[in-house]
Amino acid sequence: MTRLSVNLNKIALLRNSRMLGIPSVTRLAIAALDAGAQGITVHPRPDGRHIRTQDVYELAQLLKSRRDIEFNIEGNPFHALLDLVREVRPQQCTLVPDDPGAFTSDQGWNLQRDGTRLRPVIAGLKALGVRVSVFMDPLPDAMQLARDIGADRVELYTEPYARAFGSPAEARMVERYAEAARAAQQAGLGVNAGHDLNRDNLPRFLSAVPAVLEVSIGHALIADALESGLAQAVRNYLGAIDAGIVKQAGHRA
Repeated sequence: MTRLSVNLNKIALLRNSRMLGIPSVTRLAIAALDAGAQGITVHPRPDGRHIRTQDVYELAQLLKSRRDIEFNIEGNPFHALLDLVREVRPQQCTLVPDDPGAFTSDQGWNLQRDGTRLRPVIAGLKALGVRVSVFMDPLPDAMQLARDIGADRVELYTEPYARAFGSPAEARMVERYAEAARAAQQAGLGVNAGHDLNRDNLPRFLSAVPAVLEVSIGHALIADALESGLAQAVRNYLGAIDAGIVKQAGHRA
């Protein structure tokens, strides 16, 4: 079964645009879990643009009582991530090669270049009991390298698939991911996937790519939540207005 891990970064990004603590990252994490999500993903960056250190602590505390839920912390291990992971001890840490100023994650690791310095990082995380996944482009030949440096899983970077979805390039692109997944599994790695997956392109991906253990989805899921939940939010506020008017009329009577 493929598990869904909800990435909360965009909720935190919206919250950070005001000083009111709204929307609450923890409350919406609970809402996602109560709806059936099996995991929570966060990607704290050094500039605190969305998820902040305090969010990570609060989510870790929240998830202690939900033993069936996986907490996944993503980030670049060379940019002040490891101390936080050591304190929190999430079930999974996904290592991502993004630069501090990157708009979003936009590539997988080049293990020919970075494997040597990743190896002790991975060993240290595994010694803490944390499963380690490395963010990778769909390159079958690179999967054995990921296993050789000690990774438990790879997370396939799916933006190229999302861009190709619905175009003549889709069939070949999805086969690239299937080949990479098979190579990873043959090397003894579990396979996760994430980045720009959405309700439209996810079924096709999972039908073609074998045995994906987990998908991490944030941007599209939160955008869908705005659409599917906005109408009810408007009705709730209209109800609050009506309640205020009724209460005001009662005071005047």
